[in-house]
Amino acid sequence: MEGASPAKFRPTNQQVLGHGLYLGALGAVASLTTGVTVALFGSGPPGWMWAALVLGPLLLGAVAGMVAGRRTGVEVGEGGIRTSSVFEEGEAPWSRVVDLRAERRGRRTVVSVYLDSGASVQLHAPYSGGLFAADPQFEFKVFALSHLWRSHRFGGLPG
Repeated sequence: MEGASPAKFRPTNQQVLGHGLYLGALGAVASLTTGVTVALFGSGPPGWMWAALVLGPLLLGAVAGMVAGRRTGVEVGEGGIRTSSVFEEGEAPWSRVVDLRAERRGRRTVVSVYLDSGASVQLHAPYSGGLFAADPQFEFKVFALSHLWRSHRFGGLPG
């Protein structure tokens, strides 16, 4: 199976939107706090500005979440597991991976890769959680990742 295209795992559209709205909600709280502070110590913003203080950050967060979500993911190929996100990238060659399992971390179930050095790496995708973070295909994706790891660790891909 030489030259097979790598398997790619990315956050779902629902997860991307949820992450963006979460960031937008944090921005909306910050902008509303600023608006309330200004209103307490002087003349407050006009009525339409309050709507802009809420909707602006929410929309900006949704767009930022979509852009970041498309750059975040995991690529599994012949060389190993490569992770990428907006801020960092990493690679774990198959020779260093000793275990791969789904684990509960906070409110999410994520995939962790354990290396021969004793370190563990949490993959950016796939993951599953509540509401917008739910991934109905999570178990299938974990099974596919586990199968790819076992195939490389114990004798190559079947062909």
